[in-house]
Amino acid sequence: MTSGLRKGLTSYGDAGFSLFLRKAFIKAMGYSDDALERPIVGITNTYSDYNPCHGNVPQIIEAAKRGVMLSGAMPFVFPTISIAESFAHPTSMYLRNLMAMDTEEMIRAQPMDSVIVIGGCDKTLPAQVMAAISADLPTVVIPVGPMVVGHHKGEVLGACTDCRRLWGKYRAGDIDDVEIEAVNGRLAPSVGTCMVMGTASTMACMIEAMGLSLPMSATIPAPHAERFRLAEASGRVAAEMAKTKGPKPSEVLTPASFKNAQVVLQSIGGSTNGLIHLTAMAHRSPHRLDLEVFDQIGREVPVLVDLKPSGEHYMEHFHHAGGVPKLLAQLGDLVDLDAKTITGQTLREIAANAEDVPGQDAIRPRSNPIKKEGGLAVLHGNLAPRGAVIKQSAASPKLLQHTGRAVVFESVEDMTLRVDDPDLDVTADDVLVLRNAGPKGAPGMPEAGYLPIPKKLARAGTKDMVRISDARMSGTAFGTIVLHITPESAVGGPLALVKNGDRIQLDVAKRSIELLVDAAELERRRAALKPAAATDEAKRGYAWLFDKTILQADEGCDFDFMQRTGPKTEKG
Repeated sequence: MTSGLRKGLTSYGDAGFSLFLRKAFIKAMGYSDDALERPIVGITNTYSDYNPCHGNVPQIIEAAKRGVMLSGAMPFVFPTISIAESFAHPTSMYLRNLMAMDTEEMIRAQPMDSVIVIGGCDKTLPAQVMAAISADLPTVVIPVGPMVVGHHKGEVLGACTDCRRLWGKYRAGDIDDVEIEAVNGRLAPSVGTCMVMGTASTMACMIEAMGLSLPMSATIPAPHAERFRLAEASGRVAAEMAKTKGPKPSEVLTPASFKNAQVVLQSIGGSTNGLIHLTAMAHRSPHRLDLEVFDQIGREVPVLVDLKPSGEHYMEHFHHAGGVPKLLAQLGDLVDLDAKTITGQTLREIAANAEDVPGQDAIRPRSNPIKKEGGLAVLHGNLAPRGAVIKQSAASPKLLQHTGRAVVFESVEDMTLRVDDPDLDVTADDVLVLRNAGPKGAPGMPEAGYLPIPKKLARAGTKDMVRISDARMSGTAFGTIVLHITPESAVGGPLALVKNGDRIQLDVAKRSIELLVDAAELERRRAALKPAAATDEAKRGYAWLFDKTILQADEGCDFDFMQRTGPKTEKG
């Protein structure tokens, strides 16, 4: 088996010449023959001036390189695209699959015996793991880590749960321009990902539980020295994996590891986005994720991590309480503790070594959960034949069973223009409906599912309403919000049939979301539907590829040709 610089030689019709040329050019970088004879560890560089979440990546790279070289291997850093949630137009999700393809092809194209992928901001970690599964090269994942907390008027702040909470107070007139500007400078006091249980933290926790990163990697704050010591240790592990040629992702990611990720997702009150990303990751492997099984796990697994938006604490408190290893210890037989990790340890060994922190209350015992059921519930009904999801742990309990009148917005643009209109016919008991915001319709399934409370209701004291859409929502958001309605409206899903004034019934206990309109009327409306016309942007390049091949939320919103197992249904 070839390795190091001899791996994947460029095709010139003469292998000897290919190696000669490769060595001649790389020596221009000043490398010695000794260095070039070592096993190679590739290290992704996802730093960008547009990506403050990844602001510590240069330091992580240097620490990882140090670990690789201390273990006798040779690090080679290479760039991939970088995706930052608040800087990506139209949405970061639109670019996730592009990053996955970029990362996979660069792993395949360049000589390396193992790879370290460094990511954090929402879509980067899932993109990198999707790539790692498809390339199946020994992989170590290093998350960039969460920010430290901010402070304002004696209150602890966290992006972006408190971004949304305080912006809501500003919209309601409870905070003035001067104060919201002060808050703006205090919400994100350091580089790193959101310090609440948003998508970035959710993915890091699941990936650690799946065995693809070192213990504690999910929770160490981004600026802490411990983060860089972990990167050095990750470099050492990657070097050993380069020498031994394993374990590969296919050897670590078993049905048990995917189930463990689902258990952890439920127990941390994780982001709804985590379900889409985990589905996409699973479908890059021989395994699949079943929404019914996931929902059943949610009925059996309580929320044990007391973090915003489902609880009160922040990621650094979770870390100082013992992190994912302590959570695994508390979960006990709810997870498969015999699952292996990239270090060769089992989760049982990692849980046994978890720190015991007297008096901590960020990680609860099973006897005292913050929620008796898991964070996420999967809904079905005539509005969502293939499913929808709600983060019940971050919803208002009184709205989990609710029937209300539909107030329909045709698109994100329509919602933006009309939601604050004083003449909008809306009450606090209504159900706000957003459509044409799914994977294909938006495109890219933006985080627009967190529909704002109409300003006139917010100023009257309304804090939450039932909101439903085929969009996504940030994992940092709070509210009674039904998301990922599948199939989406743009491909003819039932959401396209809803009219203003229709009654919609939500019953989370029964896992149902129903449009209370008789079937014959719905068929008449369906017959009158006109197919959506392709936009000019969707007629070329990546936009064309996305439009033609994107799958629905229940299949992970991957491209249909990228799934190993193939789509289980027609698109739409």
